Amino acid sequence: MSSNSFDARSELTVDGESYQIYRLDKVPGSARLPYSLKVLLENLLRNEDGLLVTAEQVRAVGEWDPGAEASKEIQYTPARVLMQDFTGVPCVVDLVAMRDAMADLGGDPARINPLIPGELVIDHSVIADVFNRPDAVSKNSQFEFQRNQERYQLLRWAQQSFADFLVVPPDTGICHQVNLEYLSRVVFTRERDGVKQAYPDTLVGTDSHTPMVNGLGVLGWGVGGIEAEAAMLGQPMSMLVPQVVGFKLTGELPEGTTATDLVLTVAELLRKTRVVGKFVEFFGPGVANVPLANRATLGNMSPEYGSTCAIFPIDAETLDYMRLTGRNEHQIQLVEAYAKEQGMWHHPEHTPDYSQVVELDLSTVESSIAGPKRPQDRIPLRSAARAVRGLLAGESQEVAVMAGGLDDAGDESFPASDPVAISARIQRDEPPHQYLDDAGEGLEWPSDPVEVVLDGVKHNLDHGDIVIAAITSCTNTSNPSVMIGAGLLAKKAVELGLDRKPWVKTTLAPGSRVVTDYLDRAGLSPYLDKIGFSLVGYGCTTCIGNSGPLIPEVSAGVNSKDLNVSAVLSGNRNFEGRIHPEVKMNFLASPPLVIAYALAGSMHVDLLKEPLGTSSSGEPVFLKDIWPTTAEIKSVVNASLEAQMFTDGYADVYHGDENWRGMEVPEGDMFAWSDESTYVRKPPYFDGMRREPEPVQDIVGARVLALLGDSVTTDHISPAGNIKKSSPAGQYLQANGVAQADFNSYGSRRGNHNVMIRGTFANIRLRNQLVPGVEGGFTKRSPNGDRETIFEASNTFQAEGTPLVVIAGTDYGSGSSRDWAAKGTMLLGVKAVIAASFERIHRSNLIGMGVLPLEFKEGETAESLGLTGFETYSITGLAGANPLPREVTVRIESDGEIREVATRLRIDTPAEEAYYVHGGILQYVLRQLLEA
Repeated sequence: MSSNSFDARSELTVDGESYQIYRLDKVPGSARLPYSLKVLLENLLRNEDGLLVTAEQVRAVGEWDPGAEASKEIQYTPARVLMQDFTGVPCVVDLVAMRDAMADLGGDPARINPLIPGELVIDHSVIADVFNRPDAVSKNSQFEFQRNQERYQLLRWAQQSFADFLVVPPDTGICHQVNLEYLSRVVFTRERDGVKQAYPDTLVGTDSHTPMVNGLGVLGWGVGGIEAEAAMLGQPMSMLVPQVVGFKLTGELPEGTTATDLVLTVAELLRKTRVVGKFVEFFGPGVANVPLANRATLGNMSPEYGSTCAIFPIDAETLDYMRLTGRNEHQIQLVEAYAKEQGMWHHPEHTPDYSQVVELDLSTVESSIAGPKRPQDRIPLRSAARAVRGLLAGESQEVAVMAGGLDDAGDESFPASDPVAISARIQRDEPPHQYLDDAGEGLEWPSDPVEVVLDGVKHNLDHGDIVIAAITSCTNTSNPSVMIGAGLLAKKAVELGLDRKPWVKTTLAPGSRVVTDYLDRAGLSPYLDKIGFSLVGYGCTTCIGNSGPLIPEVSAGVNSKDLNVSAVLSGNRNFEGRIHPEVKMNFLASPPLVIAYALAGSMHVDLLKEPLGTSSSGEPVFLKDIWPTTAEIKSVVNASLEAQMFTDGYADVYHGDENWRGMEVPEGDMFAWSDESTYVRKPPYFDGMRREPEPVQDIVGARVLALLGDSVTTDHISPAGNIKKSSPAGQYLQANGVAQADFNSYGSRRGNHNVMIRGTFANIRLRNQLVPGVEGGFTKRSPNGDRETIFEASNTFQAEGTPLVVIAGTDYGSGSSRDWAAKGTMLLGVKAVIAASFERIHRSNLIGMGVLPLEFKEGETAESLGLTGFETYSITGLAGANPLPREVTVRIESDGEIREVATRLRIDTPAEEAYYVHGGILQYVLRQLLEA
């Protein structure tokens, strides 16, 4: 029960049903707050306990200073956790291992369950291997199950064994679209201490694009796996009260523009504004003119401009969307009544206090694409062909992607879509590239065509030609207007006799089954099939690089001349080599433009001036001839989309297909781990754990595993990308009978610590100063010793009983929020990390895994102290201390000399101290449940 220091506990009755609520107007200053901070304020009021969540934290939000830097720390408790399979599997593995540990300690394993709802959608594993065939979707599904059987067995077992844990099976949709259309409540209800409460629906997700649901007025953002696990286990999250940027919308979108054009414009504008780590909130008279699907598109791409969220407040459009998607009427009434009662209903004439206001007149938006490497580099469609010519002619569009920046973190998050957590202290990203209208004019680009034969016909393939055109990603497939627009464009193209160019691989992968339902109902699916955009699956596919192989003859041609070819996709990221390793330029575009480019076959075609092809009657066909009007699109949407589709489409959302239902899954409260599995293994976090924690001890006689510089990111630390045959992880897989062709990626094997520990600190860009001049996961144990992998050195040290430390520079742990950056560190035997400064979330994750974070005193670094990394280190002042001290001594021994360095102990909250004392957050929660 809440402490209720502000006398905020009250009651709201809706349609005869009563709910306990916590009134915001009881907190002085709340009326002026932005919508998003009102959500945080209610969260603190409801969860105030005087220990973790205090009245002081409530006041910190109520008295929020819009102009101040984020500094006030609060403890935030989301209503639920959303996961996808790549980032969610490790969370499930840890929960399953907790059940084993509970049984080993004499407790009831069935007591280990998520304490708040956990919802996992399997969407990251389907690959577009087969396309442009009626059986493409079934074939791709079959391949998916063959590759992922072991992972899926674990998730299927979790679905039937854990309470408050739901799994949406493969080939159902993309987590964010399923969240938007079905899972989100907008106002959450749950019984607590025998009383039914109503409060804002909030979540954290293990995927970077979780903010898509912000379009529905639901506050949510991406976090790393350790934070997600902690939230599922009922632990509040530490966060700083952020600055909030108000984004004022006026006017209406012009005829012929789409939600994609709008979001690319906003991404460009907010990158210029610099909103990293801030909340963005839309307001103003133009909000009412933005359909909810467009709002979701804007929220979805907030990772691309760096904000934590990009949220719209609740209004009539929110309620209309809830009705459209089949939410029950009582829930809709509750959302309206709650929002109005709490002052959270959007009033266009009201301007809350904001840290900064950015304005956009919607009427200035124009048709655009973005690329070829960054989503914020918008190119007006009228300039696209000239811009591509300029790029191919050698005009520099290189941007410095610096370690620790948003571009770097986003690039490294492929294919798992890890959320980003970067330091805003130092600006590391170049602003969006500006394309001038005369870019490429008069420039000669290096034509070097290669002949390819497709279905017996010869074609020339050259630089700038398009080899992938993909309607993909929840960013756009959640939006009926752009999807119907694409279908109508396909219909008109087919009727005029146009077809895709034969060298273009074309795919359609919606984020939910409802999309194909309304395309079928509108009679548009046959036209999409006819020009090659047949269904390949329901999942992220091309957007996360699961584009599958190019057409074989095209692939051979591209490689024979090292052609600079292009992909066009309706996704949200386009970093070089990430969509497909043979494709250098990737352009983001709306679904109708994706089809138009597939018809044109080349980025050299000026879509506004040149024909896309020739009609069956021999006439040139231009984009304007097949582009549907806004009125046409609206008419078909209105006729084809209804609530019953969503109700029917989600009626059996957890049921799955024959592949899913046909898996053999053991019953019982404990999972049957397989010693044969190379995907899912029981982690060692609880090995040797006792009911009572061991007393905290000093760390004595430690050696340095890695001596690192500034801006070492989680992407340097944690395993990512493909597994090389010669790497320790590759050798492990081969030793376990896995052929190189079946290695898959580190992301798919996050449930096996044996693979992941071998990939920790193994990034090819890591520079360990113990082996100067060498890049990669190598180290030395002595100045004259042999170079060896970090994994090999760790094994030797641990076999000798030697504790390890890592020494680093500033902003240690910025990047994408990977749980394995902390888990791998701990499993390598590292007991402490001593850095000049930490990225906040990674510091917290280290504590969550029982690793001590220490900071050098201001102005001191490893370099200034003359540390070589070959010394012996002892950390004193911990043993017997209760509470833990704010400062500890590091004793450094080398060649018989001893010196002492004072360091700050960066365990900043009582909760963090409890986690560390218990050996980590999982052990802490397990012991709490044992005692309960």
